[in-house]
Amino acid sequence: MMITYHCFWLLFWVGQPHQSFSSPLSKRTRGFPEKEKVLELSGNNRKELTRSKRSWMWNQFFLLEEYTGSDYQYVGKLHSDQDRGDGSLKYILSGDGAGDLFIINENTGDIQATKRLDREEKPVYILRAQAINRRTGRPVEPESEFIIKIHDINDNEPMFTKDVYNASVPEMSDVGTFVVQVTATDADDPTYGNSAKVVYSILQGQPYFSVESESGIIKTALLNMDRENREQYQVVIQAKDMGGQMGGLSGTTTVNITLTDVNDNPPRFPQSTYQFKTPESAPPESPIGRIKANDADMGENAEIEYSITEGDGSDMFGVITDKDTQEGIITVKKALDFEKKKLYTLKVEATNTHVDPRFLYLGPFKDFTTVRILVEDVDEPPVFSRPAYILEVKEDVAINSIIGTVTAQDPDVAKNLVKYSVDRHTDMDRVFNINSGNGSIFTSKPLDRETLLWHNITVIAAEINNPKQSSRVPVFIKILDVNDNAPEFAMFYETFVCENAKAEQLIQTLSAVDKDDSFSGHQFSFSLAPEATSGSNFTIQDNRDNTAGIFTRRNRYNRHEMSTYLLPVVISDSDYPVQSSTETVTIRVCACDRRGKMQSCNAEALIHPTGLSTGALIAILLCIIILLVTVVLFAALKRQRKKEPLIISKEDIRDNIVSYNDEGGGEEDTQAFDIGTLRNPEAIEDNKLRRDIVPEALFMPRRTPAVRDNTDVRDFINQRLKENDTDPTAPPYDSLATYAYEGNGSVAESLSSLESVTTDGDQDYDYLSDWGPRFKKLADMYGSVDSDKDS
Repeated sequence: MMITYHCFWLLFWVGQPHQSFSSPLSKRTRGFPEKEKVLELSGNNRKELTRSKRSWMWNQFFLLEEYTGSDYQYVGKLHSDQDRGDGSLKYILSGDGAGDLFIINENTGDIQATKRLDREEKPVYILRAQAINRRTGRPVEPESEFIIKIHDINDNEPMFTKDVYNASVPEMSDVGTFVVQVTATDADDPTYGNSAKVVYSILQGQPYFSVESESGIIKTALLNMDRENREQYQVVIQAKDMGGQMGGLSGTTTVNITLTDVNDNPPRFPQSTYQFKTPESAPPESPIGRIKANDADMGENAEIEYSITEGDGSDMFGVITDKDTQEGIITVKKALDFEKKKLYTLKVEATNTHVDPRFLYLGPFKDFTTVRILVEDVDEPPVFSRPAYILEVKEDVAINSIIGTVTAQDPDVAKNLVKYSVDRHTDMDRVFNINSGNGSIFTSKPLDRETLLWHNITVIAAEINNPKQSSRVPVFIKILDVNDNAPEFAMFYETFVCENAKAEQLIQTLSAVDKDDSFSGHQFSFSLAPEATSGSNFTIQDNRDNTAGIFTRRNRYNRHEMSTYLLPVVISDSDYPVQSSTETVTIRVCACDRRGKMQSCNAEALIHPTGLSTGALIAILLCIIILLVTVVLFAALKRQRKKEPLIISKEDIRDNIVSYNDEGGGEEDTQAFDIGTLRNPEAIEDNKLRRDIVPEALFMPRRTPAVRDNTDVRDFINQRLKENDTDPTAPPYDSLATYAYEGNGSVAESLSSLESVTTDGDQDYDYLSDWGPRFKKLADMYGSVDSDKDS
């Protein structure tokens, strides 16, 4: 162990006092600094400046880090010129680590380090030393500063910034292509020796990659590395200090390098020929099959576009690319026909969509294959000669007249016979029919253009051998017009003539309409009916423009003599055949003022000027009638309520259970309705009345004669039915009467439990529990009754 020993001498020179001085300057000469000291006097004494000169023998100490000895490490020694060795001086140490890391012998000035020091934690310590008089405690030397520097040793290995690096480089890259740069740092002192000088080397990854020793840059070292052969590489890089010399420390890191894809592989079809089959009924845009060219690349470099370059089916078929699977889908473009062509041949091309020009020397990035498509025959439905038919027929055509023909044929080789029919959903009134053999359409009912101008029906053609194979075609039938409608007034005409009217005065203009159609326009003529020509009080003047005017024929009219005139007018058209009709114009005679304005048309109004008008009388009469009807209905409803049966429950069955909504007298109430009398006619009492209705009058009920023994049930029912029909106390509504008589002398006797009303004996209904869940309700009802009796 090498111990460095330093000593110094502190020399003081005290000069004469001066009253003033300038700021002292420190000066170092041959390593011995010259320093001024200012002494201060205490109290009111004036300041006295003295100058002392000292000689320095040190300014810093050096200490090795990571000391491993058992004793304290010796640092150095402080000594003052005024130290005579008599122990009067005391050395004091302060600053970084004083008293903890560094201690000083106060008598000798020896400095020691008490702990192991690490330069990487703190490389420099600044301390201050001073010598004081042990007796007075005053400093004999000014405080001096010195430095302890920690010398570095190679105790830190290089450390990479990352434990694992991930990098990528395109495949087929040239030698020397940059991949990634790794960096390692050394915590040792780079200014002292080679402890922090790092050199890089590759431990794993050759001969594919190399690393620059000083920069740590990794580059490719092998030409034409192919991703399709190998994609992942793991490279181990070492960083060693001491410039890579023996004894240096080292660290390693792993670099994962991935070769990224480039488009260096063209697409290739695995087959030179593909063959598919499709039925001739395949609709357009339907897929037939899939083809795929293999590409060793990935991503966009493996994207392929398919196209049909040539072939006799290029206009019948197409190909689209499935972007997800990179397959070519062969599809139908047009309708196929087995009878016309059975085999198609296509030449399909597969091309990369992203071609890298750097690799064009590897060959064309496309490939071809042949696709053969076989069309299969299917049983097709009949095909009509037209997609739609338009027929025209006159509305006066006779029934069962042929108006047109539709034609359909079986397109298959077999040429099956075709049967025609009309879809009755499109001809609900069955106006038309069709010959099932030849497709002739004929009428089955009269036609009327004015009712319906167009008839749109659907004709069905089906194969006789296979009716499921059918097709439809629309048939539009236009009804042509014939002159079968007479003209008529455009409106109902009711006019008036003033009593003071003069002859040849216009009182009304007439116009007419015709339901028929006319290509050249309608031409109507107006005239008086022959029976009104002579003796008429009015005349008709035809205006030759499809209108006519009514004129007066005489002066003055008297409404008391004739209040209303009915003028028959004959209207004729000009079409063939000529149609005419007689229309009536109502003309009322009215009182008018001098200007011809109507005042009154009622003759009775002049006789009874204070009376009511006809409209008012009619309104009053209607009110009276409504009031009477209301009173009659109210009385009828009130009467109906009196006859309303007491059985008003919604659950009224009127079979053999009647609800009266009142409490009877229990089993002792013998006036209640006794069903037993239906079964035993002899049990009828004389004084019992019907209790389901309130009778208007008390009629004595007729005594029903006893039924003979062993009487047939049919006779019994007929007898009871006749009695109900003739009974005046029977309800006036339909009611359900139960005839439960079973006859006398039955071995099984009565099967109804309701007869127990007339008997006093107790019956055991426990057997109902043995009949299953369907009779559980009856078992609970009658079982509970028995339990009540027992209690």
